[in-house]
Amino acid sequence: MKSLTRTAIALAAASMIAVGCDDDTTTAPVTPSEARVRVMHGSPNAPAVDVLVDGQPVLTGVAYPQNSSYLVVPAGARNLQVRVAGTSTVVIDETTTLQANSDYTVIASGLVVSIQAWVLADDNSPPGPGMTKVRLVHNAPSAPEVDIYVTAPGADLNAATPVLTSVPFAAASPYLEVAAGTYQVRICPAGTKTVAIDSGALALAAGQIRTAIAIDAPGGGTPFGAVLLADLN
Repeated sequence: MKSLTRTAIALAAASMIAVGCDDDTTTAPVTPSEARVRVMHGSPNAPAVDVLVDGQPVLTGVAYPQNSSYLVVPAGARNLQVRVAGTSTVVIDETTTLQANSDYTVIASGLVVSIQAWVLADDNSPPGPGMTKVRLVHNAPSAPEVDIYVTAPGADLNAATPVLTSVPFAAASPYLEVAAGTYQVRICPAGTKTVAIDSGALALAAGQIRTAIAIDAPGGGTPFGAVLLADLN
């Protein structure tokens, strides 16, 4: 990402729509030998899927773009399989190493012809007083690069300069701490001022951790949207 600023990332993420199986992912405890994993169906033209860990079903009938809450699994090398729901047809079969006492988000990412497991390490350590932590993930394979404008509510976009530019597909920001406040964020195709997403007046709350994931419409393409995952609180 270019021109990555903390305020821009937070506002872009906070403008997203929450969609999921479970938005309250505030956390089951783990032992020193366990990790936590949540899964998102992020392939817009793939059917509903079942998810298996080491050959054992952990989620069934997950439709695009649903996500699970965190699942507690043994740490170490884990085989992750994604199958077409109700069948033995495997679309993803990958082994990944999970560190103990760590959290992960696994996204079934890309169009079905090139679908893969995208494993993101989550940082659920709490933000400082009066702050929030936000991560932005571009998982919309049909979307162009975008610019993000952050302004006071109602400000003239024609006089504004983007604070985050040329954000591509398959890019994820780090978690960023930002202060609470009220802003307006507008997201445009890179190099234009054509608004694709407008948050309106946006208030950011303190103490929460969020991951915002940009996505295609079901089947692929426009209109683009997003899923806002509740990492903590």
